[in-house]
Amino acid sequence: MENLWRAATRQDPNPEDYEGVDFWTNPERAGWLTKQGDYIKTWRRRWFVLKRGKLLWFKDPGSVTRTSAPRGVVSVDLCLTVKGAEDIVKKAFAFELSTRDSTMYFVADTGKDREDWINSIGRSIVQHSRSVTDSEVIDYDSKTR
Repeated sequence: MENLWRAATRQDPNPEDYEGVDFWTNPERAGWLTKQGDYIKTWRRRWFVLKRGKLLWFKDPGSVTRTSAPRGVVSVDLCLTVKGAEDIVKKAFAFELSTRDSTMYFVADTGKDREDWINSIGRSIVQHSRSVTDSEVIDYDSKTR
C-alpha cells in the first residue's frame, strides 16, 4: 500500500538526483533517524546516508546496495540551515533541515547523535554551497597592506 501511495504522489526520487553517488560504500555519515513525512505528518524511522552533498534515506541498512534506490534524497547545496528543533516539534533530539521551499524535521536517538548529524550536514552544506565559488574567495592574508 505504501509503495502505491509513493507512486501516486510521485515521492520516489529521480535517479538523476543521486547519479554518480556511490551511497552504498564509505558514507560520510550513516545511521538511524526518525523523519516526519512530507504529506502525511507521521514519523518513520529510516536509515540515512550522507555522501557527496546528498542526504539519502532508505527503509533500513540492508536496503542500501549498489542496485537499490533511496526512498528520498535531498541535495545539501539547496539547504540553507540545519539546527535544533526540539521546541518546534516537541521531541527530544529533534533537528530541522531547511531549504528555500520547505523544512524537514528529524529526530536522532541521542543528543550526541543529533549534534553529530547537525555538524556533518552543516559541514556538507558549506562544502557544497554554490553561494561562493573558488574565484570569489578572497585571500586576505596574501594581500599587501
